[in-house]
Amino acid sequence: MSAFDTPQVGFHFLVLFEIFPQFPNDVKFQEVSGLSVEMEMETRVEGGEQRFVHNLPVRTKFGDVTLKRGKFLGSGILHWCRQAIDEFQFSPSNVMISLMNADHVPLYNWYLINAIPKRLEVSGFNAQNSEIVVETLVLSYQHFKYYDPVSIGLDLAAGLTGSVDINIGL
Repeated sequence: MSAFDTPQVGFHFLVLFEIFPQFPNDVKFQEVSGLSVEMEMETRVEGGEQRFVHNLPVRTKFGDVTLKRGKFLGSGILHWCRQAIDEFQFSPSNVMISLMNADHVPLYNWYLINAIPKRLEVSGFNAQNSEIVVETLVLSYQHFKYYDPVSIGLDLAAGLTGSVDINIGL
């Protein structure tokens, strides 16, 4: 069965930060959420037209990404966060989030540009439960670049055929 036959499962992924130093546990996340992009729209009314309004794209807005993992002793990522939170010294980092296949080959990649820590949270402690302490890190970033083998091929093919830019001035 090929990657084209079934939807991909979301349990095999990798998160890599472009920071130094890093420890082996810095790539061990149990959950990634919030990878989203939304087009902000501007509404324009056309004189005399009462049936509809024009919705024109203005800019893209990228949602915060939330990473969750078990709390480990020794972490370059935690040190990076503490510098931002404790000392207000922000060092933006690019982050690669890859969804991988069974052979550990990245199929889908989101490359976050200039990410900074926005929130750091540690789960509660409870003497009656023996649960793992979970560390939650929320990242804010400028935008992401999306890569997968098919999209790259389509982008190359589109470059060969040319494009048309249509500008509607209202």
